[in-house]
Amino acid sequence: MNVKLIRMSSGEDLIADVIVDDDECDVLIVENAIVGFPSGEGTLGFAPWSPMISKTQKEIEIKRQFVVYVAEPDEQIVEQYGKMFGKVITPTKKLVL
Repeated sequence: MNVKLIRMSSGEDLIADVIVDDDECDVLIVENAIVGFPSGEGTLGFAPWSPMISKTQKEIEIKRQFVVYVAEPDEQIVEQYGKMFGKVITPTKKLVL
């Protein structure tokens, strides 16, 4: 995963897996984009960035003109993101020894 913090010109801070960062086309393509919000007592909550988008659409194209900056998120944020979207493969059969 290539998890980045993306500050949008609208003021939103996105956490997303950046799939394509193409300067020539002036776009970022991301998947699993979420926004962080204060949830009280110094903690952060997370919500989907675009909750009304189709569940079948995995990637979102963002035009660079709407991006203020792209940065490395805090390690704890990356860890939490990994827990939410990490691809853990579980075996189909359990072996009992």
